[in-house]
Amino acid sequence: MKIKVINKSSLPLPEYKTGGSAGIDLYANISEPIELKPMDRVLIPTGLYMAIPEGYEGQIRGRSGLALKHGITLANGIGTIDSDYRGEIGVILINLGMEPFTIKRGDRIAQLVLCKYERIQFEEVESLEETSRGEGGFGHTGI
Repeated sequence: MKIKVINKSSLPLPEYKTGGSAGIDLYANISEPIELKPMDRVLIPTGLYMAIPEGYEGQIRGRSGLALKHGITLANGIGTIDSDYRGEIGVILINLGMEPFTIKRGDRIAQLVLCKYERIQFEEVESLEETSRGEGGFGHTGI
């Protein structure tokens, strides 16, 4: 599948790093380093604009190495890029670590995964089918 993209940065287009990669790395398109203190959050531009096909979404996900080594993750868990969005892709990072972290131009800050989705319609009913689990949730089967 080909995705139309405008790259307003001087950084390379994202690419898959291995044959089995689901996500492509997004790069920080910033002119000066940004220090992210513990519990600070910031919107980092990528310089990328994409035309995601209808029926798909772009999911922005954190990078595991940044999370494990530095406590850097996405403030909104997973970011969604809708198929009708045409603005610049930005990444909301938060520092959950104990030390300041510096983001530099060209740093790999997140991953983008393209996912197919189904649109739903609600059918309002008076009751739902019974299951063996029922209403059990939030750790009801143990830790």
